[in-house]
Amino acid sequence: MNSGLPAGWTIERVRALSGDPSAAVLSFDRPVVVEVAGQGAYEPLRPEVILAFHALCLVQDDGEWFMGQLEDDGSVTCWASYGSDLAEAIRGL
Repeated sequence: MNSGLPAGWTIERVRALSGDPSAAVLSFDRPVVVEVAGQGAYEPLRPEVILAFHALCLVQDDGEWFMGQLEDDGSVTCWASYGSDLAEAIRGL
């Protein structure tokens, strides 16, 4: 399933660059939030793509890639933006 990945990207390319053969595109049927630095609050994200790497996730919202973790209930909690370049965000895993 490559739908939603940026132009030129396939799940195989994501897996190769990350070194994670089980990397997967996740569905949007889950809450996705980002922590607001220093406020102890969370803001909802509107994901365009959710990539899972075991317990870690990269979520694209408005062109930015956010790093986060997949929670036990299936939701995703992000803590920082890793910029707009998917390759750089994957290298930051």
